[in-house]
Amino acid sequence: MDKFFNPTSVVVIGASNSPFNLGATICRALNEFSPYPGKVYAVNRKGEDVHGCPGFTRVTDIPDNVDLAVVIAPSAVVPAFLEQCGEKGIRHVVIESSGFSEAGEQGKALQGKIDGIRSRYGIRVMGPNCLGVLNTENKFCCFYGIQKEDFEIFAGESGEVSYIIQSGGIVVIVLESFRTDVVKAAKIVSIGNKSDIDEADMLEYFENDPKTKVIGMYIENVTKGRKFLETARRVTKPVLVFKVGRTQEGVRAALSHTAGMANNDLIFDAACRQAGIIRVHSVAELHALPKIFTHMPPLKGPRIAVFTNSGAFGGITADLLVQSGLSMARLSPETQERLARTGQIFNVKNPIDLGPALSMQTFLEIFDILLSSGEVDGLLPVPSLWHPMVIDAVMELVKKCHEYGKPAAIYTPNAVAKTISYRSTYGVPLFESPEEAVRALAVSYRHHRACVVKEEAKRMQPHAHGMSAPSRELLEESA
Repeated sequence: MDKFFNPTSVVVIGASNSPFNLGATICRALNEFSPYPGKVYAVNRKGEDVHGCPGFTRVTDIPDNVDLAVVIAPSAVVPAFLEQCGEKGIRHVVIESSGFSEAGEQGKALQGKIDGIRSRYGIRVMGPNCLGVLNTENKFCCFYGIQKEDFEIFAGESGEVSYIIQSGGIVVIVLESFRTDVVKAAKIVSIGNKSDIDEADMLEYFENDPKTKVIGMYIENVTKGRKFLETARRVTKPVLVFKVGRTQEGVRAALSHTAGMANNDLIFDAACRQAGIIRVHSVAELHALPKIFTHMPPLKGPRIAVFTNSGAFGGITADLLVQSGLSMARLSPETQERLARTGQIFNVKNPIDLGPALSMQTFLEIFDILLSSGEVDGLLPVPSLWHPMVIDAVMELVKKCHEYGKPAAIYTPNAVAKTISYRSTYGVPLFESPEEAVRALAVSYRHHRACVVKEEAKRMQPHAHGMSAPSRELLEESA
């Protein structure tokens, strides 16, 4: 699987100098925008060079060995090109062309042909009908249509979050959103119709990838339920999944997009809970929530202390925490007394109303009192960024969270633009709404509990593979 992300040589099949040719954009990205060191070849009818990449009319005419083929040609000619890849000895192919099983009976017949060819030669296929792959570490990117400014946004910095995504449009919005956040992508793969490589294959790969700390997924269906569940149960990294098909209209849309017959949603939900996968509610959560895992310790208990210099947000966040399944920490009289001695705090009961007139020293004392308390598992700070000192205190809080091994989901009750600006400037993991911050704590706690359950199951029944009734039903639907 690693050849898809770390090829030493690539051929772009269908790249030419015709106007608006999509394959040409891949050649240009790899040969001009990226420091990618490998050789890049082009295959087209004229055998012409494309953006400095040597051109050939057939894959078998390339004189050197090739690790990876990227196919973006009309669907009708894809089987012939895949046959040439097999003859050349290329065993890793990304088919970005559309017009296969998502396009009716004729497309299904074409997909059947490529399935037969890849099986005969032992080729691993990504796609068809996909965007390709991105590895921000070595700057390898075979996304079609990518422009110079896109490349700088997508691959400029390397991070710790990897994504398995069926739709190219979701890839773009996630990467663009990272531009103003503290998290960045490690690797991204668009799996399209999943004729061969599917979400389970990529889950296993990212679980063993040392660069990946969090796995995000956008899927429209599960093709092989048993394989998916068995793989997911082995994964110990946080997995955030956004799946469409909750309604009949969503199912219909998925079918027309990637030929994805979305599974029964209630069954999928039950299977995710059993496997320790976290379902997210929106595309925004796919790129907003990972920072609770990359920038904070895990939440190991449900008791949360809230402190704010806006009394209104004490009530707002208390409601949200309880609704999310977490709880407001009950502070003992001793802890409340220690808080009262720190300065002019309006209310020392949880939620703690700080009032506006606090010094850095007071903030630091409050952090130490709450984080050291056995009554508190995590923090929900809601400080308004009304003074430069506040952001300095927030930066110190991040350090103290790691020192004490307890997380804080920080929300600053300001206009979103201001929050984003401070987050980008100071590199602190700020959330953009109280709902987002509470959700981050909830998913951190859920993942921690799932890991505990998996470890316990591994100790108690190292060879057991029991499965609940909802999971079995998912398997039957996906068979």
